[in-house]
Amino acid sequence: MNLKKTLVALAAASVFSAAVSAESLSVAATPVPHAELLEFVKPKLAEQGVELDVKVFTDYIQPNVQVDQKRMDANFFQHQPYLDEFNEGRGTDLVTVAGIHIEPFGAYSNKVDALDELQEGAVIAIPNDPTNGGRALLLLQKAGLITLKEDSKITATPRDIAENPKDLDFKELEAATLPRILGQVDVALINTNYALEAGLNPSEDALIIEGSESPYVNILVARPDNKDSDTMQKLAQTLKSDAVRDFIKEKYEGAVVPAF
Repeated sequence: MNLKKTLVALAAASVFSAAVSAESLSVAATPVPHAELLEFVKPKLAEQGVELDVKVFTDYIQPNVQVDQKRMDANFFQHQPYLDEFNEGRGTDLVTVAGIHIEPFGAYSNKVDALDELQEGAVIAIPNDPTNGGRALLLLQKAGLITLKEDSKITATPRDIAENPKDLDFKELEAATLPRILGQVDVALINTNYALEAGLNPSEDALIIEGSESPYVNILVARPDNKDSDTMQKLAQTLKSDAVRDFIKEKYEGAVVPAF
C-alpha cells in the first residue's frame, strides 16, 4: 500500500473509531424553552463525546412514560412537585438529576387589562393536572381573587376554594391547550413554556406572575439506573454552565430565570 492509501485508511479508521466511541443520550423535552436549551448545549456536548438526541413532546405525560419505559434516557420539562405527583400516581420511580431554571407562572387575558376588571361569573381556565392547577389557584389567591381552605397545598383544586367573591367559573383544561382557548375565556393561567410557544411575553403580557422566588424549579429527570452515568452528568453540568445562564438571560429576558 502506498503512503497516500495508508493515510486515507488511517483517517477512515480514526473516524470510525470516534463514531463507535461516541456516547449517545436521548432526552424528551417540551419545545420552549427546554428543547431550545438542549439544542444550545448539543454542540458543547459533542465536544465532550456525547451525541444528544432531543425529541420534542407537547404534553406532560409521555415524557415521563418514555423515560420510565426506557425508550428515552431522560426528560426536561417539569418541576419537582409535578414529578412527585406523577411518581405517586403512576407508581414510577423517576428521579431528579439537576435543577436548571424557573418559569414564573402567569395569568393572561385577551379581554381585560387587569384582574380587578373581572366581572361576576368570569370564566377562568386553569391546568387540569394536579400540581399546576393548584399552582394556578395559589397565584389567584395571592392576587386576592379567591381564598383557599387553610390546609390547601400545591394539589388544590377548585373544590378547595373557601371564598369566591366574584363567583368565578373555573374550567380545568389540559395545560397545552390553554393558549389556544385564551380568546374563549376571561383569563387563563398558563405555564410559561406554553406561553412562550404561543408568542406571549410573560414579563409584558401577564396580568400577574410569580416572582423569582418561585419554588418550581424545572429539572432534568432520569431513572435511578442511569442518573449517575457519565453522559447524564455531562449533560447536567453543561446545562448549569455560565454559557447557558447567559443564554437564558439574553434570550428570555426574565420570562425564564436560571436556578443555578
